[in-house]
Amino acid sequence: MSDRFYPAAYTKTIPQGEVCWQAPSNIALIKYWGKKEIQIPRNPSLSFTLTACATRTSVGFSLRTDHSSDYSIDFYFEGEKKEDFLPKINTFLKRAQPYLPFLSTYHFEIRSENTFPHSSGIASSASSMAALAICFVDIERQLLGLPEEALDHTKASFIARLGSGSACRSVQGKIVEWGVHEETNGSSDLYGIDWEEEAHEIFKTYHDTILLIDQGEKQVSSTVGHGLMEDHTYAERRFSQAHEHLSQLQEALRSGDLESFTTLVELEALTLHAMMLTSNPSFILMKPNTLKVIRRLQHFRETSGLHPCFTLDAGANVHILYPDSEREEVYQFIKNELVGYCENGGYICDMVGNGAKKINASASKTLVK
Repeated sequence: MSDRFYPAAYTKTIPQGEVCWQAPSNIALIKYWGKKEIQIPRNPSLSFTLTACATRTSVGFSLRTDHSSDYSIDFYFEGEKKEDFLPKINTFLKRAQPYLPFLSTYHFEIRSENTFPHSSGIASSASSMAALAICFVDIERQLLGLPEEALDHTKASFIARLGSGSACRSVQGKIVEWGVHEETNGSSDLYGIDWEEEAHEIFKTYHDTILLIDQGEKQVSSTVGHGLMEDHTYAERRFSQAHEHLSQLQEALRSGDLESFTTLVELEALTLHAMMLTSNPSFILMKPNTLKVIRRLQHFRETSGLHPCFTLDAGANVHILYPDSEREEVYQFIKNELVGYCENGGYICDMVGNGAKKINASASKTLVK
């Protein structure tokens, strides 16, 4: 229950300070599509946490003298002040306020930057909200007088979810599950849980090369896309399918079954796009080059005996997933045969990572230019 995230009485008053964290994006293998109020998923999901694609956030805080508004925030993205981001942040703070009561007490200067290009199709809302959430939970840790090792990562995941559902999968763990699933002990709709210990070693060093087929703005926002599931003809069957696929994928992850992993991951990606194709209004999110990449990849897999597979978010870009033991051959194939389908030859090399990490404030001054 969410009651566990209400804090004890703060034991310290801190006039001012700063915290800095970096949180990665993640790529869902089992897709969550459709949600209830306050970011509660309609079905469970499971994702690989990434490494290179991340958001770095610093939060400077000082006691407020002006209480004419609910919250006091200055927000900077990549060095520029962004007033248009404030409504989303204010909504996030209102949701988080019951669990982080100090939010109305301080003025916050938030500075954020991504390690990946803007509009590259990477889930920046996941990394940015995870980074901001863990910054706030770190501030609360200090107000509670607790040591750094006592930081509550589960609470950070819970808080991150209030800003962006998938952000709860970007706080910690190489493989993270979110959403109640009857076959997963400890699973929750409120936060992500680390699934790393149950996975075969081969999946803990997986690579993700992201082919930037279309670097433009998303055709449809995630919020709108999730909302289209409310009256979708196939919604209930899709939610049931996600539970079934999650059970099957868990078995493949435990056993190291690359063939079953490939089948399920690709089926999940195509199902997500099928839901958008058959929604009302409908959206075609793939581009011609998306399909060309998929076909070339499938042919390469059949002829090489190797195990690269694809997955897609709600857009045209293609994530190529492959084991570390096959990285040289698969990466060479990507460079030789797939990069030509990318917009301006753009792609990003990434791999499975460990979640958010704290940045030394004195070493992160690129955030506070």
